Amino acid sequence: MKNDNILKDKSYLFAIRIVNFYKFLKDEKQEFILSKQVLRSGTSIGGMVEEALQGESKMDFIHKLSIANKEANETRYWIRLLKDTDFITDNEAESLILNVEELIKLLVAIIKSTKASIKK
Repeated sequence: MKNDNILKDKSYLFAIRIVNFYKFLKDEKQEFILSKQVLRSGTSIGGMVEEALQGESKMDFIHKLSIANKEANETRYWIRLLKDTDFITDNEAESLILNVEELIKLLVAIIKSTKASIKK
């Protein structure tokens, strides 16, 4: 399985942002429920990417990246919910949403290209 450093690096950096975001929500905003959800799903993306890179087959690789994609979409949901319930501002949400949407695009592209390579 080819190691996709861009995805690995971006998902790791995003996880760091999410951990810091969680600390901000917990310490500054006194938000304890949704912050745990975004922490779990946001850090899980990189974990699933790491697992995918060690996949036992192309199908395992696709499966793990598909889970990472689901976690990324869930993370976007929690960020939007935090914004729309006034825990964070539009500006605070925008940067995180752009980051997670970039990860989603990368994940979808890699999943599609890997599926196409199996069909050949």
